[in-house]
Amino acid sequence: MRILDKYILREYIKTLLIILMAFSIMMIVVEVSDRMPSLIRRGAAMPDMISYFLLRLPYLFLLTSPIVVLLTGLFLMNNLSRYNESIAIRGAGISILRMVTPLFWLGLLISIIVMALGEFVLPVTEEYRQYVYAEKIKLQKLEDKKMRSQIYYLGKDNHLYYIGFFDGYRNTLKTIDITHFDPDNGMILKKITAVSAVWEDEGWNLQNCYIRTFQDNKLSSIIYYPSTIMAEVDVTPQDFIISAKKPLSMNFFELKNYINRLQKIGEDVEKELVDLNMKISFPFANLIILLFSVPLISASNRSRGRGLMFGLGLLVCFLYLSTLRISQSLGYNGILSPVMAAWLPNILFLAIGCYFVIKAEI
Repeated sequence: MRILDKYILREYIKTLLIILMAFSIMMIVVEVSDRMPSLIRRGAAMPDMISYFLLRLPYLFLLTSPIVVLLTGLFLMNNLSRYNESIAIRGAGISILRMVTPLFWLGLLISIIVMALGEFVLPVTEEYRQYVYAEKIKLQKLEDKKMRSQIYYLGKDNHLYYIGFFDGYRNTLKTIDITHFDPDNGMILKKITAVSAVWEDEGWNLQNCYIRTFQDNKLSSIIYYPSTIMAEVDVTPQDFIISAKKPLSMNFFELKNYINRLQKIGEDVEKELVDLNMKISFPFANLIILLFSVPLISASNRSRGRGLMFGLGLLVCFLYLSTLRISQSLGYNGILSPVMAAWLPNILFLAIGCYFVIKAEI
């Protein structure tokens, strides 16, 4: 069995490398033909354009990896079927499932490699690509959004915050209003207002601050501080800053930390949560899609039967990517939970793929 496993793995890897190279060339050609005219109009230098296109390769590879994996499996199974090797293997008493078991282990390895590339390589290349496009081609400064206004959010301990203006360059706040209310009856317990605040090492130093306490929604006391540090404002200047990085340019932990920051100031993070879950779910599509190459073994040796299976294989890739985009869109709009939006395509196609494998075995 080791000889058969080595043979199948060797043929699969050899075919994978050929298809991967062909896809890389094709994707670069498509990207160049689509983007180069606009880059030339902006006066981009040739070295910058080359860097811009080459840095796109990791993203294009990760995006099309399920298609490459499936096409490789289809070519391999087609060759096994065309030269009657699959018949000889089954005649020796080896089941289809056992014959393709090495491919499933390889598919798992590919999924792990794709996940590692998405975690360590893609964020670096996309961040530098964003830098090349913004600063070298468009001649614009790429920086975080450090100036914000009209910030509302619900903090911990039922504190409702309103910040009129945040200046991230000076780490100052203008027009602060903090309301502490009873969640059971909605009555106001305390209200803190300040004209401005400056960030210091130990926290926000509020200027011209009034602290009003209430009992039965009636003012019971008022205290004025020309300057005081309030523990109620439990956010840092970094929490208010919206990153200029896209989720694609962040690794899993950077994106998770960014989501936590946004949640602290009440921002909508549905889109980011979907992207976070997809960083884990999408790589495993390579293993799941590989299941659909197995039925080709049991297909007719006639070219019509093999051609039909190839067509169905490409249709599977199209349907998977379409389902992924639809599910992602539903997650972005809050119709599906972030976890369901990220994993629904995998669950659906895993069930269909297992059905085809069982049917091929029968």
